[in-house]
Amino acid sequence: MAARKTLKAGTGVAMHLRIGQQLSIINTHGKQVIDCWAFREGGPTEFMSMPHCRNAWFRLCPQVGDSLVTNFRNPILTLIEDTSPGVHDTLVPSCDEKRYQQLGFENHASCTTNFNMALRAIDIEPPPILPAVNLFMNVPIQSNGTIGITSPVSRPGDTVTFRVDMDCVVILSACPHDVKPYMLNGPDCTPRDVDYTVADESH
Repeated sequence: MAARKTLKAGTGVAMHLRIGQQLSIINTHGKQVIDCWAFREGGPTEFMSMPHCRNAWFRLCPQVGDSLVTNFRNPILTLIEDTSPGVHDTLVPSCDEKRYQQLGFENHASCTTNFNMALRAIDIEPPPILPAVNLFMNVPIQSNGTIGITSPVSRPGDTVTFRVDMDCVVILSACPHDVKPYMLNGPDCTPRDVDYTVADESH
C-alpha cells in the first residue's frame, strides 16, 4: 500500500511522477481546496492547460475517465476515481500576493507562493504561474454569466485519483485562503490539512 503523506494547511509540495503511477488526493476534513498543476518532466514548456482541457471535454470540470491535457493537447493526467460529488473548478486563477492585497491583506500566504516554494524545494526554478485545476473548489455559474465562490460540497475523506500519462512534475497547494465572506475553504473559512499518496499502477 502506498504511504499516505500529509500536506499541511496552507502549504505546497512538488513531486516527480512517472508514467503509470497513480496520485490520490484525499480531502481529509472535507472542505479544503487543493490547487494542482503539472508540467512535462524536463521543463515547463509543456504544461497542463485548463483552456485546452475544457475544449477537450466540452465541460467546465473533469469527470472520471477524462484526461487533463497539456497546451500541446497531450494527456498528462487522467482522472480515474472521484468519490466526491465531482465539483471542481477550472476557471479561477490561483491566489497570489496581489489578490490578497486587493482584499486588504499584506504578506498573506498564497497558492502562487506555495507553487514557487515547492518547486524550489526540489531544485526546479519556478516558471511564471501555470493554470491549475482547483480540486473540490465550488464556483457556481449563474444564468446571467456571473460566477461565485462558495463552500465546497466535498465530504471528509473524499478522494480524487489521477493516472500519470507522462513523466511529469506535479505541484499541490492546500489553498491558504481564509478571507471572509468567501467560503472557499468551507463555511468557517479555515484552511486544513489534506493527505495524498503516490502508488505504482500495479498497486
